[in-house]
Amino acid sequence: MSDDLQGLTLAAVTAIVDRALEEDAPWGDVSSEAAIPVDAEATALLVSRVTGVFAGGLPLELSFTRSDPGLSVERHLDDGAELAPGTLIATITGRARGILRGERVALNLAQRLSGVATLTRAYVDAVSGTGVRIVDTRKTTPGLRILEKAAVRSGGAHNHRFSLSDAVMLKDNHLAVLMAQGLSLTQAIRAVRARIPHTTHLEVEVDRLDQLDAVIAAEPDTIMLDNFMLDDLRTGVALIAGRAIVEASGGVSLDTVRAIAETGVNVISVGALTHSAAALDLGLDIRPDGASAGTP
Repeated sequence: MSDDLQGLTLAAVTAIVDRALEEDAPWGDVSSEAAIPVDAEATALLVSRVTGVFAGGLPLELSFTRSDPGLSVERHLDDGAELAPGTLIATITGRARGILRGERVALNLAQRLSGVATLTRAYVDAVSGTGVRIVDTRKTTPGLRILEKAAVRSGGAHNHRFSLSDAVMLKDNHLAVLMAQGLSLTQAIRAVRARIPHTTHLEVEVDRLDQLDAVIAAEPDTIMLDNFMLDDLRTGVALIAGRAIVEASGGVSLDTVRAIAETGVNVISVGALTHSAAALDLGLDIRPDGASAGTP
Protein backbone atom coordinates (compact mmCIF):
# COMPACT_ATOMS: atom_id res chain seq x y z
CA MET A 1 0.00 0.00 0.00
CA SER A 2 1.21 3.52 -0.76
CA ASP A 3 1.67 6.17 1.91
CA ASP A 4 1.36 9.95 1.56
CA LEU A 5 4.78 10.89 2.92
CA GLN A 6 4.43 14.67 2.44
CA GLY A 7 5.70 16.03 5.73
CA LEU A 8 6.41 12.51 7.00
CA THR A 9 9.49 10.34 7.31
CA LEU A 10 9.51 6.67 8.20
CA ALA A 11 11.89 7.43 11.05
CA ALA A 12 9.56 10.07 12.51
CA VAL A 13 6.49 7.82 12.38
CA THR A 14 8.48 4.93 13.83
CA ALA A 15 9.58 7.15 16.73
CA ILE A 16 5.96 8.07 17.51
CA VAL A 17 4.89 4.43 17.45
CA ASP A 18 7.83 3.31 19.58
CA ARG A 19 7.03 5.92 22.23
CA ALA A 20 3.41 4.78 22.28
CA LEU A 21 4.37 1.11 22.59
CA GLU A 22 6.80 1.90 25.40
CA GLU A 23 4.09 3.86 27.20
CA ASP A 24 1.61 0.99 26.83
CA ALA A 25 3.93 -1.86 27.85
CA PRO A 26 6.93 -0.43 29.72
CA TRP A 27 7.80 -3.80 31.30
CA GLY A 28 6.10 -6.09 28.80
CA ASP A 29 2.52 -7.26 28.32
CA VAL A 30 2.02 -9.22 31.52
CA SER A 31 -1.51 -10.32 30.55
CA SER A 32 -0.45 -11.98 27.30
CA GLU A 33 2.76 -13.34 28.78
CA ALA A 34 0.78 -15.00 31.56
CA ALA A 35 -2.05 -16.32 29.39
CA ILE A 36 -0.80 -16.90 25.83
CA PRO A 37 1.73 -19.59 24.85
CA VAL A 38 4.84 -18.05 23.34
CA ASP A 39 4.40 -20.01 20.10
CA ALA A 40 0.64 -19.45 19.68
CA GLU A 41 -0.28 -18.12 16.23
CA ALA A 42 -3.29 -15.99 15.33
CA THR A 43 -4.92 -13.95 12.58
CA ALA A 44 -6.64 -10.67 13.42
CA LEU A 45 -8.93 -8.58 11.24
CA LEU A 46 -9.25 -4.81 11.48
CA VAL A 47 -12.76 -3.82 10.42
CA SER A 48 -14.68 -0.57 10.34
CA ARG A 49 -17.85 -0.53 12.40
CA VAL A 50 -19.12 2.75 10.93
CA THR A 51 -19.10 4.93 7.82
CA GLY A 52 -16.09 7.19 7.45
CA VAL A 53 -12.70 7.78 5.84
CA PHE A 54 -9.64 5.69 6.67
CA ALA A 55 -6.29 7.21 7.65
CA GLY A 56 -3.24 6.02 9.54
CA GLY A 57 -2.18 2.96 7.56
CA LEU A 58 1.54 3.39 8.19
CA PRO A 59 1.37 3.86 11.98
CA LEU A 60 -1.17 1.03 12.11
CA GLU A 61 1.26 -1.33 10.39
CA LEU A 62 4.23 -0.18 12.45
CA SER A 63 2.31 -0.68 15.71
CA PHE A 64 2.30 -4.40 14.96
CA THR A 65 5.66 -4.87 13.26
CA ARG A 66 7.47 -2.91 15.98
CA SER A 67 5.73 -5.08 18.58
CA ASP A 68 6.91 -8.21 16.77
CA PRO A 69 8.96 -7.97 13.56
CA GLY A 70 7.70 -11.43 12.62
CA LEU A 71 4.12 -10.23 12.20
CA SER A 72 2.65 -9.85 8.73
CA VAL A 73 0.34 -6.88 8.13
CA GLU A 74 -1.67 -6.77 4.92
CA ARG A 75 -3.31 -3.40 4.38
CA HIS A 76 -6.34 -3.69 2.14
CA LEU A 77 -7.01 0.05 1.83
CA ASP A 78 -5.00 3.19 1.15
CA ASP A 79 -5.38 6.25 3.35
CA GLY A 80 -8.32 8.30 2.11
CA ALA A 81 -10.44 5.25 1.28
CA GLU A 82 -14.10 5.41 2.20
CA LEU A 83 -15.35 3.06 4.90
CA ALA A 84 -18.70 1.42 5.53
CA PRO A 85 -19.74 -0.84 8.41
CA GLY A 86 -17.94 -4.14 7.90
CA THR A 87 -15.19 -2.84 5.58
CA LEU A 88 -12.03 -4.92 6.02
CA ILE A 89 -9.07 -2.58 6.53
CA ALA A 90 -6.17 -4.88 7.40
CA THR A 91 -5.28 -8.47 8.21
CA ILE A 92 -2.56 -9.21 10.77
CA THR A 93 -1.03 -12.68 11.11
CA GLY A 94 1.70 -14.15 13.28
CA ARG A 95 2.45 -14.70 16.94
CA ALA A 96 -0.58 -13.92 19.07
CA ARG A 97 1.45 -12.16 21.74
CA GLY A 98 2.74 -9.61 19.23
CA ILE A 99 -0.75 -8.93 17.88
CA LEU A 100 -2.12 -8.39 21.38
CA ARG A 101 0.75 -6.13 22.38
CA GLY A 102 0.30 -3.89 19.32
CA GLU A 103 -3.51 -3.88 19.31
CA ARG A 104 -4.28 -0.87 21.50
CA VAL A 105 -1.64 1.43 20.05
CA ALA A 106 -2.68 0.47 16.50
CA LEU A 107 -6.33 1.14 17.27
CA ASN A 108 -5.66 4.39 19.13
CA LEU A 109 -3.73 5.80 16.19
CA ALA A 110 -5.94 4.48 13.39
CA GLN A 111 -9.16 5.52 15.15
CA ARG A 112 -7.82 9.00 15.91
CA LEU A 113 -6.46 9.62 12.43
CA SER A 114 -9.51 8.16 10.67
CA GLY A 115 -11.65 10.48 12.78
CA VAL A 116 -9.62 13.46 11.56
CA ALA A 117 -9.90 12.32 7.94
CA THR A 118 -13.64 11.72 8.28
CA LEU A 119 -14.36 15.16 9.74
CA THR A 120 -12.10 16.77 7.17
CA ARG A 121 -13.96 15.09 4.31
CA ALA A 122 -17.24 16.52 5.67
CA TYR A 123 -15.82 20.06 5.52
CA VAL A 124 -14.40 19.54 2.04
CA ASP A 125 -17.75 18.21 0.81
CA ALA A 126 -19.56 21.16 2.39
CA VAL A 127 -17.68 23.68 0.21
CA SER A 128 -17.70 21.58 -2.96
CA GLY A 129 -17.92 23.70 -6.11
CA THR A 130 -16.84 26.98 -4.48
CA GLY A 131 -13.14 26.66 -5.29
CA VAL A 132 -12.28 27.41 -1.65
CA ARG A 133 -9.42 25.52 -0.03
CA ILE A 134 -10.00 24.01 3.44
CA VAL A 135 -6.84 23.97 5.55
CA ASP A 136 -5.90 22.85 9.04
CA THR A 137 -4.11 24.76 11.83
CA ARG A 138 -1.41 24.09 14.43
CA LYS A 139 -4.10 23.06 16.94
CA THR A 140 -2.89 19.47 16.90
CA THR A 141 -2.24 16.82 19.54
CA PRO A 142 1.31 17.35 20.87
CA GLY A 143 3.57 14.71 19.36
CA LEU A 144 1.09 13.67 16.66
CA ARG A 145 1.21 16.65 14.32
CA ILE A 146 2.82 14.88 11.36
CA LEU A 147 0.20 12.13 11.56
CA GLU A 148 -2.79 14.41 12.05
CA LYS A 149 -1.77 16.70 9.19
CA ALA A 150 -1.36 13.65 6.94
CA ALA A 151 -4.87 12.59 7.99
CA VAL A 152 -6.17 16.01 6.95
CA ARG A 153 -4.70 15.44 3.51
CA SER A 154 -6.29 11.98 3.42
CA GLY A 155 -9.63 13.69 4.05
CA GLY A 156 -9.12 15.85 0.97
CA ALA A 157 -8.07 19.15 2.57
CA HIS A 158 -4.70 20.93 2.66
CA ASN A 159 -2.19 21.81 5.32
CA HIS A 160 -1.53 25.32 6.62
CA ARG A 161 2.01 25.89 7.89
CA PHE A 162 3.38 22.85 9.65
CA SER A 163 5.26 24.74 12.36
CA LEU A 164 6.44 28.15 13.47
CA SER A 165 9.47 27.62 11.24
CA ASP A 166 7.54 27.45 7.96
CA ALA A 167 6.26 30.96 7.30
CA VAL A 168 5.98 34.41 8.85
CA MET A 169 2.49 34.83 10.29
CA LEU A 170 1.90 38.05 12.20
CA LYS A 171 -0.98 37.63 14.62
CA ASP A 172 -2.52 40.19 16.95
CA ASN A 173 0.06 39.72 19.70
CA HIS A 174 3.00 40.10 17.30
CA LEU A 175 1.51 43.34 15.98
CA ALA A 176 0.78 44.62 19.49
CA VAL A 177 4.45 44.24 20.43
CA LEU A 178 5.65 45.89 17.22
CA MET A 179 3.25 48.82 17.47
CA ALA A 180 4.20 49.36 21.12
CA GLN A 181 7.62 50.33 19.76
CA GLY A 182 6.06 53.32 18.02
CA LEU A 183 5.55 51.82 14.57
CA SER A 184 2.35 52.17 12.60
CA LEU A 185 0.65 49.00 11.45
CA THR A 186 1.95 49.45 7.89
CA GLN A 187 5.46 50.27 9.10
CA ALA A 188 5.52 47.24 11.38
CA ILE A 189 4.60 44.84 8.59
CA ARG A 190 6.99 46.44 6.11
CA ALA A 191 9.82 46.20 8.64
CA VAL A 192 9.21 42.47 8.91
CA ARG A 193 9.07 42.11 5.12
CA ALA A 194 12.43 43.87 4.85
CA ARG A 195 14.04 41.37 7.25
CA ILE A 196 12.88 38.12 5.62
CA PRO A 197 13.99 36.41 2.39
CA HIS A 198 11.89 37.08 -0.68
CA THR A 199 10.98 33.38 -0.73
CA THR A 200 9.34 33.50 2.72
CA HIS A 201 5.56 33.76 2.76
CA LEU A 202 4.15 36.61 4.87
CA GLU A 203 0.65 36.37 6.35
CA VAL A 204 -1.03 38.99 8.55
CA GLU A 205 -4.04 38.46 10.80
CA VAL A 206 -6.71 41.17 10.85
CA ASP A 207 -9.58 41.22 13.35
CA ARG A 208 -11.23 44.53 12.36
CA LEU A 209 -12.18 46.04 9.02
CA ASP A 210 -10.58 49.36 9.94
CA GLN A 211 -7.16 47.65 9.96
CA LEU A 212 -7.39 46.53 6.36
CA ASP A 213 -6.20 49.63 4.52
CA ALA A 214 -3.00 49.76 6.56
CA VAL A 215 -2.37 46.03 6.11
CA ILE A 216 -3.06 46.09 2.36
CA ALA A 217 -0.59 48.97 2.00
CA ALA A 218 2.16 46.74 3.43
CA GLU A 219 1.58 44.14 0.67
CA PRO A 220 1.52 40.84 2.59
CA ASP A 221 1.05 37.60 0.67
CA THR A 222 -2.00 36.49 2.69
CA ILE A 223 -4.45 38.40 4.85
CA MET A 224 -6.38 36.42 7.44
CA LEU A 225 -9.79 37.80 8.35
CA ASP A 226 -10.27 36.46 11.86
CA ASN A 227 -13.74 36.01 13.37
CA PHE A 228 -15.43 38.26 10.80
CA MET A 229 -19.18 38.22 10.29
CA LEU A 230 -20.34 37.27 6.78
CA ASP A 231 -21.05 40.84 5.66
CA ASP A 232 -17.64 41.96 6.90
CA LEU A 233 -15.98 39.04 5.08
CA ARG A 234 -17.61 40.18 1.84
CA THR A 235 -16.46 43.75 2.48
CA GLY A 236 -12.95 42.56 3.28
CA VAL A 237 -12.73 40.49 0.10
CA ALA A 238 -13.86 43.52 -1.93
CA LEU A 239 -11.31 45.81 -0.27
CA ILE A 240 -8.43 43.39 -0.78
CA ALA A 241 -9.53 42.99 -4.40
CA GLY A 242 -7.12 40.20 -5.30
CA ARG A 243 -4.02 41.92 -3.93
CA ALA A 244 -3.48 39.10 -1.42
CA ILE A 245 -4.77 35.63 -0.70
CA VAL A 246 -7.76 35.98 1.63
CA GLU A 247 -8.06 33.49 4.47
CA ALA A 248 -11.09 33.27 6.77
CA SER A 249 -10.66 31.84 10.25
CA GLY A 250 -12.65 31.63 13.45
CA GLY A 251 -16.28 30.71 14.00
CA VAL A 252 -16.08 27.98 11.35
CA SER A 253 -18.33 24.94 11.72
CA LEU A 254 -20.02 22.51 9.37
CA ASP A 255 -23.12 24.70 9.66
CA THR A 256 -21.29 27.90 8.67
CA VAL A 257 -18.48 26.85 6.35
CA ARG A 258 -20.50 26.95 3.11
CA ALA A 259 -21.73 30.49 3.74
CA ILE A 260 -18.18 31.59 4.60
CA ALA A 261 -16.89 30.05 1.37
CA GLU A 262 -19.52 31.90 -0.65
CA THR A 263 -18.23 35.30 0.55
CA GLY A 264 -15.36 35.02 -1.92
CA VAL A 265 -12.47 34.10 0.39
CA ASN A 266 -9.75 31.84 -0.99
CA VAL A 267 -8.91 29.74 2.07
CA ILE A 268 -10.78 28.70 5.22
CA SER A 269 -8.69 27.45 8.14
CA VAL A 270 -10.47 25.11 10.54
CA GLY A 271 -8.93 24.20 13.88
CA ALA A 272 -11.72 21.70 14.51
CA LEU A 273 -10.28 19.33 11.92
CA THR A 274 -7.71 18.23 14.47
CA HIS A 275 -8.80 19.55 17.85
CA SER A 276 -12.42 18.36 17.72
CA ALA A 277 -12.44 15.20 15.61
CA ALA A 278 -14.03 12.19 17.28
CA ALA A 279 -12.26 8.84 17.03
CA LEU A 280 -13.75 6.57 14.38
CA ASP A 281 -15.07 3.21 15.59
CA LEU A 282 -12.75 0.50 14.26
CA GLY A 283 -12.56 -3.01 15.68
CA LEU A 284 -9.78 -5.60 15.80
CA ASP A 285 -10.82 -9.20 16.38
CA ILE A 286 -8.95 -12.48 16.35
CA ARG A 287 -10.45 -14.58 13.57
CA PRO A 288 -12.10 -17.81 14.76
CA ASP A 289 -10.48 -21.03 13.53
CA GLY A 290 -11.74 -21.92 10.08
CA ALA A 291 -13.14 -18.49 9.22
CA SER A 292 -12.42 -17.17 5.74
CA ALA A 293 -9.97 -14.34 5.18
CA GLY A 294 -12.76 -11.88 4.48
CA THR A 295 -14.80 -12.68 7.57
CA PRO A 296 -15.15 -9.61 9.83
